[in-house]
Amino acid sequence: QVQLVDSGGGSAQTGGSLRLSCVASGFTLSTFCAGWSRQAPGKEREVVARIDNYGRASYVDSVRGRFTISRDNAKSTWYLEMNSLKPEDTGMYYCAAAPRYGGACPFSVERNIYDYWGQGNQVTVSS
Repeated sequence: QVQLVDSGGGSAQTGGSLRLSCVASGFTLSTFCAGWSRQAPGKEREVVARIDNYGRASYVDSVRGRFTISRDNAKSTWYLEMNSLKPEDTGMYYCAAAPRYGGACPFSVERNIYDYWGQGNQVTVSS
């Protein structure tokens, strides 16, 4: 049974930092595209970062240069380091995994290609 358990998040002030983690079980992480998405209040869920099996990362424009996604296949875990946080980063953050592409992350970063999701963690950034 595939399961993603994400953790971290919390509250920060503008300019602060937070870190999210996601631990996967039930499949081999090295064969999955791993991502992070967020859902702001009243808005649709959007994918903000992803990383393929080879460690190649991509980001949406709104977080590029501030967020860093990384993965540790040996630990079946991936991370989202969030720096220079802004109030508009507030929302529920979900980790996600896409097993269909053998570890690659095709299409544009915004494309929702994911089949499995974590339970979500709240991130709140105050001004």
